Amino acid sequence: MKKLMADHFLALDRAAAEGSPKVAWCTSVGPAELLIAMGFEVYYPENHGALLGASRIATDTIPVANAIGYSPDICSYLTADVGAFLKGITPLTKAYGIKGVPKPDVLVFNTNQCRDVQDWFEWYGRHFNVPAIGVRTHRGVGEVREYMVADVAQQIKDLIPTLEKVSGNKFDIDRLREVVGLSKQCTEQWRAVLEYGARVPAQMNFFDHTIHMAPAVVLRGRPEAIEYYNTLLAELVEREKAGYSAVPGERLRLYWDGMPVWGRLRMLAELMNELKAAIVCSTYCNSWIFGAFDAADPFESMARAYTELFIVRDEAYKEAYMLEHVERYGCQGIIFHDAKTCPNNSNSRYGLPQRFAEVHGVPSLVINGDLNDLRCFSDEQAKTNIEAFVEQIEEMAA
Repeated sequence: MKKLMADHFLALDRAAAEGSPKVAWCTSVGPAELLIAMGFEVYYPENHGALLGASRIATDTIPVANAIGYSPDICSYLTADVGAFLKGITPLTKAYGIKGVPKPDVLVFNTNQCRDVQDWFEWYGRHFNVPAIGVRTHRGVGEVREYMVADVAQQIKDLIPTLEKVSGNKFDIDRLREVVGLSKQCTEQWRAVLEYGARVPAQMNFFDHTIHMAPAVVLRGRPEAIEYYNTLLAELVEREKAGYSAVPGERLRLYWDGMPVWGRLRMLAELMNELKAAIVCSTYCNSWIFGAFDAADPFESMARAYTELFIVRDEAYKEAYMLEHVERYGCQGIIFHDAKTCPNNSNSRYGLPQRFAEVHGVPSLVINGDLNDLRCFSDEQAKTNIEAFVEQIEEMAA
């Protein structure tokens, strides 16, 4: 993993320094396949935002963005990243010797996650005086309808003239089919990795997934991701044969909904190990499974895949999706993370925990926090509440 990510970031740094190939910034569930097919090196600022959170640098950089008018209530990926850029710092320096994030030649967003990504990319577009273009996805989606797919597919196609101008390359439909095919293989392998959480005991848990998801996020569409997951799946086969358990002595299985608390992953993982509670499935890590990809129909299948995303769906879909996974993975409870600056990926605000308890008999706990802003998270409060929740589930099972 370390070499894989080093190669990724060093290639971006080299491209930005040499001016070739051109660098495209892309949101994490944006049309990366099109960008790769057109010859760009692709950089994902949300990945950088997560690195800022995990390294806890975000605590110092968020206030810098707040000071130039970006509210503390908006996405803390955005504020941490913009603040870090203004301060001239990045965790990439310590990890890979890179002085800064790669200068973009174009920025491409998809609002299927939230409106904030558009504002985020437009800030950099103004700063660097480069195009910020994107796709505006339907939200509150129940059934994915054909007019939605057609609309998003056309928006993706409409990106091509600008991308041709910036890259200097002509669009090649066969190359796009090849890249979509690689992304399809990657997403199916990632699905297979996550499904090892359904084993009893689970060979991997949520905290493992937040590490191993990196190739699915930043390298899908490239053969390196497929090679990585081939190796990981072979290792998981051996783990299962050996009776390995991600949480030694696993006695409780939980579902995690919402964003990770990046700066407290270790603390939470150690707590879960102490409680012998395995978080075996999550909404977040499943978000990079794109089963609709089809190399034979690249534009429409990309549009469908990026419109089927959990975060854009209506409450009825989310409830049914989560219930199916809770049952399939044998989860005895759900932890909802209500992230202060990420309302779009906090699913506890409209009665869903209560419906799970009253209709489905699945207990849940809501913990307050944030993906990056640790001022919103209390270690002691989270620890006390999680311990009490685990005790409650065990009493219910007795």
